Amino acid sequence: MKFFQKLVSWIRGLFAERPRRVEFIEGDELPAHFATRNLYVAREDGELWSAGLTCPCRCGRRLEVMLLKDVKPRWDLSVDKDGLPSLHPSVWVADGCRSHFWLRHGKIHWC
Repeated sequence: MKFFQKLVSWIRGLFAERPRRVEFIEGDELPAHFATRNLYVAREDGELWSAGLTCPCRCGRRLEVMLLKDVKPRWDLSVDKDGLPSLHPSVWVADGCRSHFWLRHGKIHWC
């Protein structure tokens, strides 16, 4: 019985969502192509400009959010001790796939 439980747990682990990691880009532009599992953050002189990721619904859409203090709408980025990002508030794609999610500690939580 324990063998079966371990096997099921191992198989679930193969399909579990891996957390997103932060990749900081020096400059005010994000890269032309986003890897599926990363959150890219553009910064210049220590100031965070914007963050970008591929839509987690797998539609392939490129999502960008602003991190600058003086713009609206804007998001706050935090990175925990393990290097996993969180964005606040949630990200909502108003057209197309209409995804709505939170990014918390590197993982997507659907609304």
